This record gives sequence, C-alpha cells and structure tokens, in this order.
Amino acid sequence: MRIHPLLSLPALLWAGSVAAHGQPGNDAPPPAVTEVMTQALPEYPGKEVLMLTVEYPPGGADPVHRHDAHGFIYVLEGSIVMGVAGGKEVTLTPGQSFHEGPEDVHTVGRNASKEKSAKFLVFLLKDAGKPALIPVP
Repeated sequence: MRIHPLLSLPALLWAGSVAAHGQPGNDAPPPAVTEVMTQALPEYPGKEVLMLTVEYPPGGADPVHRHDAHGFIYVLEGSIVMGVAGGKEVTLTPGQSFHEGPEDVHTVGRNASKEKSAKFLVFLLKDAGKPALIPVP
C-alpha cells in the first residue's frame, strides 16, 4: 500500500482542472481535493485504484467532466447533487453512494447547500497512470 502526501499530483491536476475549466457562467467555488492513496492491482495488469476526498465549500461545484474510470462516490458530510448525461440528478446525504461509468459524462456535481460544506470519498478504478479527471467542453 502506498499513501501519498495531501497535495499529490492527481489531486493537484483535479483541482487545477476544476479551476481552469469551470462551467461557463458558473463562478461557484471549486472543491478541495485530497489524494488518500493509489494502489496498483497486480492481479489486474495496468489497473489501479485511486482514492480521493473531495470537499465542496458552500455553493461549490465541479465543471463538466468524465473520469475514463469506474467512479464510486460515498458521501461523508453534508449533501451533494450528482448527475451524468442522460440520467436524473440525485441528491445524496451521508451514507449514500453514486456510481459513474467510464463512458459517463459527469454533468452535475455540486454542493446542495449554499451555507454548509459537503465532503465525499471518491474511489476510482482506472487505467494506471491515466488522469483522474478529464474536462469536457
């Protein structure tokens, strides 16, 4: 098991991508992303798991993006709104989860509250060395 420091490269890339590719007309504050760990999966050559925590400040949101990975989200604190293209938006609270597949475009990712922060765990099953977040124009 390999544990990474708080501001690792994938977390910085995610945060930088969020800041640089915000949704048009959306001046929502970007999330704080912290890498928890990356683990190679020797039984599945070329695959790895990346775990992150994401904290949306009040009114915070993600830009439209995809992951080219299976993404599993588990809400730790607060309430978030998630949605992928062609699907329904869902509002999630602590203990609830959400999945997005490698082909899904994540069109909605935001804090449901303008007053309180929200925090969730992201578990990505992805190709080793590939970026965690791919902006979608």
